[in-house]
Amino acid sequence: MRSGMLPVDGAELYYEVRGSGPALLLIVGAGGDGGLIAGLAENLSNAFTVINYDRRGNSRSTGQGGATMTLAQQASDAKALIDEFAGGKALVFGNSGGAIIGLTLAAQHPEVVRGLIAHEPPAVKALPEGDPERDFFEKMGELVAKEGPQAAGAAFAEFVRGEGTYAWDEEVQKRFLGNLEHLFITEWPGFTGFVPDYDALSKAEFPVVLAAGAEDRGLNYARPSIEIAKKIGVPWAEFPGIHMEFNRDAALFGAGLRTLLTEMHSRTADVPDQWKYEG
Repeated sequence: MRSGMLPVDGAELYYEVRGSGPALLLIVGAGGDGGLIAGLAENLSNAFTVINYDRRGNSRSTGQGGATMTLAQQASDAKALIDEFAGGKALVFGNSGGAIIGLTLAAQHPEVVRGLIAHEPPAVKALPEGDPERDFFEKMGELVAKEGPQAAGAAFAEFVRGEGTYAWDEEVQKRFLGNLEHLFITEWPGFTGFVPDYDALSKAEFPVVLAAGAEDRGLNYARPSIEIAKKIGVPWAEFPGIHMEFNRDAALFGAGLRTLLTEMHSRTADVPDQWKYEG
């Protein structure tokens, strides 16, 4: 594994690159710490060149300027990583807020995406009109204003099914807690108002799959994936486990993700020599 800092517009992004083979960018969600998904990166590194990073303003990356961060900026950062480490095109996997960023990347910079898997994007505005969960982000915003980012972070963690039932890496958890103000003050508005660009995504010339975890059926951060898949006419898939199953059991989650990623790549490019039998 090699790591370093990639200069981008107004920030430096901490990155890690592992393995060899087709390029795969992993985009983590709320908290923005790439350590949450590092186990998955390691699991997949025997088949892919896996690019993992701390999102702008989070953990080991810089860029906490206080101004509201746009999803366009987040997508631009993802594009910069693909340009630098993947020769301008990569498979993309995003979870939660990272899935929202992945959908934005696919709509705004389709030329760098070989395929996209968007796992549980909490795009509550994609839920049907009248659904009581459409204002979830606004309610969390009210809690932030009333009790502060730390209180909102605790409430959010309690809300996410499965969290608290397994141990996090201590260093990752420490960094994550240090990112809460950035999340709720700087990033939250962008996630709150997200509505997918259905027209652009429906015209994508690469595979797009929406996904959610088997243990998250019916939850407001899982249901939008089904609605988005229907609206843009792409497949939906159920993965093992919970919202961040890759943090709880990277091998289990990686087994499901590997299958879909290899199928995606083989549809759009030659099968790499490392995947071929040499008898």
